[in-house]
Amino acid sequence: MKKVIKNILKIFLLLLATGIIFIAWANYSIRKESSAFVSYKISDVPETKVALLLGTGKTLSNGMPNAYFYNRIQAAIDLYKSGKIKYIIVSGDNSTKDYNEPEDMQLALMKYGIPEDRIVMDHAGFRTLDSVVRAKDIFGQNKLVIISQKFHNERAIFLARKNGMEAFGYNANDVNKYAGLKTNLREYLAKTKVYWDLLFGVQPKFGGEKIEIK
Repeated sequence: MKKVIKNILKIFLLLLATGIIFIAWANYSIRKESSAFVSYKISDVPETKVALLLGTGKTLSNGMPNAYFYNRIQAAIDLYKSGKIKYIIVSGDNSTKDYNEPEDMQLALMKYGIPEDRIVMDHAGFRTLDSVVRAKDIFGQNKLVIISQKFHNERAIFLARKNGMEAFGYNANDVNKYAGLKTNLREYLAKTKVYWDLLFGVQPKFGGEKIEIK
């Protein structure tokens, strides 16, 4: 019996070590492959018709403003006013009546002078994968700038390029490293899951009629 328990423990430790190595490799490879396509400088961003603004909630669970949200909004405003982009797809979660990331982003952008007819709503961006692939399949974009924080842009750019898109990332300012600790830890698993999605050909949850941005 002791021998069986010992063997089970060995297998468990081996699987654990393998999992840790795979997580580390997945994160390293995605960062490496996307590094040349993400930047904090507007001057590094090519002129592109459409930007994809990735959604997040405007408030935290405690009711406080979410710095991730407002930093992304500011980045989108700066990029639009620089003349580098003409349209912004706001893509996020709209899974419940009282939670609407695309609408919150639209209203915030309009508040700072972005015309409503330059903002395109995508209410089915439930995951980064969905937002990225739908930008191509639903909105007809093969080239775009993705706006989010650097850690998120790395994953989004990697996904976009693996799906045949010419994608670049404009990085919004990050948040305090302690305030963002939970998000950064979750990102390690999110980057790992990218390979699962690619391996099994995971597609967006919803399709829909094409709304090509011309």
